[in-house]
Amino acid sequence: MSQTTLLDYLRHGQPEGGSKYRGSRIDDPLSELGWQQMRSTVAGLEGWTRILTSPMQRCRAFAEWLGSERNLAVEVIDDLREVGFGSWEGATRAELLEQRADEYHAFYADPVNNRPAGAEPLPAFGGRVADVFESAATRYPHEHLLLVAHAGVIRATLGHVTRAPAINWYRAAVDNAALSRFAHDGRRSRLLAHNWRPMLGSG
Repeated sequence: MSQTTLLDYLRHGQPEGGSKYRGSRIDDPLSELGWQQMRSTVAGLEGWTRILTSPMQRCRAFAEWLGSERNLAVEVIDDLREVGFGSWEGATRAELLEQRADEYHAFYADPVNNRPAGAEPLPAFGGRVADVFESAATRYPHEHLLLVAHAGVIRATLGHVTRAPAINWYRAAVDNAALSRFAHDGRRSRLLAHNWRPMLGSG
């Protein structure tokens, strides 16, 4: 029997309050639009054997709803929570560009060494996200998993699988309710698709 595990990472839809920097401290629920986005993405997809989810309610609520709809076990994994953004939490991109432009541009030039005050260190974040990926692939060989998580988690997983250094992670777009698919055969992992929404085509 094939030992390949498929791991589909689904970013949450838009939360209430619109786009802003939400890490592991701000726990806004999904907006109605966010629910619609996520339902649209999964509507035509089947084959998942279980769901793993971040504990943040913008992920967990949808994961538990989908698990109930499709009779799938749902496992909450604390290390799937978003990276902590420290002093940026709750701020919008426009606010940062207006009030902290130098800090904002420094972050995107080098997100490893130019962290917001109080932010989770990026190597530590990447380590916990990589551990989730490897553990899930090992515990559930030849299964097809859905992991409901965050943009940062998906970027860090991309970095882990493709061996991209953390300084490059924020060059990857991760849209609301978009999917990224990875495969792990017990020896190596591969990226199969990224930032994909079935109803809209490739991201």
